[in-house]
Amino acid sequence: MSNPLKSQARSDYAHFLSIPTRWMDNDIYGHVNNVNYYSFFDTAVNRYLIDAGVLDIHNGSTVGFVVETQCQYFAPIAFPDTVHAGIRVAQLGNRSVRYEVGLFRNDDSTPAAAGHFVHVYVDRASNQPVTIPDHARAAMQALVLPLPEMPGAPS
Repeated sequence: MSNPLKSQARSDYAHFLSIPTRWMDNDIYGHVNNVNYYSFFDTAVNRYLIDAGVLDIHNGSTVGFVVETQCQYFAPIAFPDTVHAGIRVAQLGNRSVRYEVGLFRNDDSTPAAAGHFVHVYVDRASNQPVTIPDHARAAMQALVLPLPEMPGAPS
């Protein structure tokens, strides 16, 4: 059975961030350790939000807490590869957003890994869930793409 995440293309993502791997990212097996993939996810999404002017990591009154994450690995990445992290928004709710991320190694056309994480927006002072601010919602909405057709799915 083929994995639909593995067969995704770069065009299935709305925004990309290039992230160079570092010597220290490699583990004893000679490839980037799995824990770093989650760092790539976090870096790509938060950099997008900072660049869009909707995340103030020091003084913002609301912050997104990661409450769920998942990653599937398809091919190794190793230093000195460059990771091209593609992001899109799959679900945009009232208080939460689900980002999907594809990690593409160098010029590869299919992802080396793909997964998701969910941010729940909370008030920084109380840690209580709040509605996603309108300016942040607009930036997230720009990452919503039509869902790619899955191979073998009924049409």
